Amino acid sequence: MRLKYSIRSFFLLSAVALFTVSCDTDKGEETKQRQLTGNPKLDKLKLPDGFVAEHLLSPGENDEGSWVAMTFDDKNRLITADQYGFLYRLDIPAIGSDSLKPTVERLIIGNVAEPQVGMGYAQGLLYAFNSIYVMVNHNGNETFAESTGLYRIQDLDGDDQYESVTTIKKFTGQPGEHGPHSIKLSPDGQSLYIVAGNHTDVPEMDSYRLPNVWQEDNLFPEIKDPRGHANNRMAPGGWVANIDPEGKHWELVSAGYRNPFDIAFNEVGDLFTYDSDMEWDFGMPWYRPTRINHVTSGSEYGWRTGNQKWSPNYPDNLPATLNIGQGSPTNVMYGTGSKFPAKYRNSLFAFDWSFGIIYSMTLTPKGGTYEAKAEEFISGSPLPLTDGVIGPDGAMYLMTGGRRLESDLYRVYYDGDIDEKETGLTVADLPAEAKTRRELEALHVPGAPASGLDLAWANLTNKDRFVQYAARIAVEHQPINSWKAKALAEKNPVVLTQTMIALSRHSDKGTGAPMLQALMGIDYSSLNEKEKQDLLRAFELILARQGEPTGSLKSDLVAYLDANFPANNNNLDRALAVLLVYLDAPTAVEKTLALLDNAKDDPDYQKTFTSSEDLIMRNPQYGMDIANMLANVPPAQQTYLATVLGGATTGWTPELHEKYFTWIQDAFKYKGGRSYVGFIDRARKMALQHVAPGDFDKYNELSGAAMLTGNGNDLVNTDIQPEGPGKRWTVEEAEPLMADLSGRDLARGKAMYAASQCLSCHTMAGQGGVIGPDLSQLGTRFSPKDILQATINPSDEISEQYVASVLELKDGSSVMGRIINEDETSYSVSQNPFSPDVLRKVEKKNISTVKDSKISVMMPGMINRLNDEELKDLMAYLVSGGNPNHTVYQTKAQAQE
Repeated sequence: MRLKYSIRSFFLLSAVALFTVSCDTDKGEETKQRQLTGNPKLDKLKLPDGFVAEHLLSPGENDEGSWVAMTFDDKNRLITADQYGFLYRLDIPAIGSDSLKPTVERLIIGNVAEPQVGMGYAQGLLYAFNSIYVMVNHNGNETFAESTGLYRIQDLDGDDQYESVTTIKKFTGQPGEHGPHSIKLSPDGQSLYIVAGNHTDVPEMDSYRLPNVWQEDNLFPEIKDPRGHANNRMAPGGWVANIDPEGKHWELVSAGYRNPFDIAFNEVGDLFTYDSDMEWDFGMPWYRPTRINHVTSGSEYGWRTGNQKWSPNYPDNLPATLNIGQGSPTNVMYGTGSKFPAKYRNSLFAFDWSFGIIYSMTLTPKGGTYEAKAEEFISGSPLPLTDGVIGPDGAMYLMTGGRRLESDLYRVYYDGDIDEKETGLTVADLPAEAKTRRELEALHVPGAPASGLDLAWANLTNKDRFVQYAARIAVEHQPINSWKAKALAEKNPVVLTQTMIALSRHSDKGTGAPMLQALMGIDYSSLNEKEKQDLLRAFELILARQGEPTGSLKSDLVAYLDANFPANNNNLDRALAVLLVYLDAPTAVEKTLALLDNAKDDPDYQKTFTSSEDLIMRNPQYGMDIANMLANVPPAQQTYLATVLGGATTGWTPELHEKYFTWIQDAFKYKGGRSYVGFIDRARKMALQHVAPGDFDKYNELSGAAMLTGNGNDLVNTDIQPEGPGKRWTVEEAEPLMADLSGRDLARGKAMYAASQCLSCHTMAGQGGVIGPDLSQLGTRFSPKDILQATINPSDEISEQYVASVLELKDGSSVMGRIINEDETSYSVSQNPFSPDVLRKVEKKNISTVKDSKISVMMPGMINRLNDEELKDLMAYLVSGGNPNHTVYQTKAQAQE
């Protein structure tokens, strides 16, 4: 053990949380300490004061899979689902019982025999109407015959087993983690709501609260994901629908999401979801952080494939209630029914799978929507959260797992007094704008009374964005002939803009000229920023649906827009650049390129609740990617304008081309998400289509072609790369290879050292990073097996020298990183291993607990790209310390001589 412990001082590792340390306040007082149990599954959890966690079960220990969904039945039993297998039913002991181990029953549905599955492979479960509704995500095969869809299982003969399976609806699209997900009971208990990701086609509905006239609606030059993700998925993306218990009537409620896993109602029946980002887009101007969205009637949230995602500023979609930050959203639930303090009983909880955080949000009505105040409720590393529910005992039940990861079931309860008389929000408490929004939403149905048009028209000027949006959707539910003439004759610029958005969405091709002429009658200078944004978006929608105008109408429109460009406002400059480049305005390229030089990102651009730096050390796999990106984040505004220019066909001169392609080559020095290089390359290739044939080679070289791989998705790495095939190496598999390390290849070993990212953190023979210790003398002290153990399982043991710490703050948040300095009042914490000198100062008076982290900063799986011979070369390099005269570089015969 002494040898194993010592080797960890040579690797960048973190500790299992077995103890906490006291934090002195600025008054010298000791803070309250949580007593840890010695059980790492519990001690890794950060809990609010007064809450207790119980670990109930690890399904994998009994070959019960990786659980991702749960619901309680009418006998207070928990029904769970393995992502790739059966359903299970659990009887759970009461809180505080001597034995917390549940009894677990595998549910065999219908006339099947194991290993066949009668019903399972579910990503959503709900017990309601004496049934279990099961959302299957699967391609039918010999193990489980049913394919992706919504199913209902029932016990019709009263034997407490489910023998009846009813197919409510099968879904088309691409099954998997972007397929259909959760099912929730409506607030009145009479119907069901379901949510689906963007790989699920919207089935034919009986009615549509969001009118089914959606299109891509974008003039921004299209670049689909360079790596192919969701490239064939078109509008409207993920969706929410309401159905009756038998699934006979379907109504589309909302759409435009990427991949929301769950939905939840608050006390007054307002619906919310937690939608995902596309993490490969990090650093791109169209990247949207994970976010809480208010799912209102007829709402659209603007997901489109590739770089086509709509700006939250566009009036034809709605903004997030709260941008959370990077992560992988899973469960959403409200605290209704919990025996928690009122603050949490009336909170919205949102689960993040990647970084192991449960967010608690207090939603306060604000106008037609809500504002959110968030905090970390529970967090841990690793804690791949999949689902949660409030149990009949008032406790929160939560599970981890997914993607075949180790799964755990927890119960969290409040151990203290609560005031159950303290009630939550009521409809009477809602602001006037929220009540108006609801009144307008009652008109989002087929055959809405014609008298509703007056109410809708009057609210098109409402200052509240959610009310204004609901009013426009109400207009769109009226027959177009009842309001088209009125809209075109409208004199109020705000009403005219909103009605032209509506008209553009419902008009036949070739009817755009009157709409453009009407909008050009608006005095642009008299509008505020939002009104200008809405007007420019209205122009874009008309052009996207009707096509480019001709003759004097086009020249008049160019003159109208060009007079206001540049606007010295990032959002308006984006919109104006898109329109003018699309219209081939003579000065569009020159003006946009002039902006490219000096464009700065807004300080609050994509401001999120959780900063990216706070996530780095919570998950080694994703955290290191974030650390790399944050070291050199691309300029978003410049990238947007450069993409616009990639689609410009006219207005170029040799000088402008030289300036543009020089910017493109410089852009490759930045580090964005996995698709960043590919997006820049696609903009580069679009622009090259518009250079003279004789100049192609010149500009191709100037724009960095030699820096790119053949597909343009990555920068050329001149180092030797692993040939593979790799594998998920274990010590048991790798150790036999260490028996003979003679005659190895020094150059390839050094290359594998770099390819496995060891070079980023460690120095060898004077080269490499300084985050971790120098490895030059590693082989003189430790055996190959010891080195393997530390490399393959970096979190197994502890090194005090490189331990990371979790600082739990009194406001409910936490900070994770290495404590570099400490004085009487504060800690200085390094959060980014690739920027170790950037320190965050944390005042001790704000800290409740400091504990060691369980997670190693050194990622597991770093050698999994290597084949047998490449692994042997890497180990030889580590053993030799890079010394070419070491015996590992001699053959057996040479060594004997």
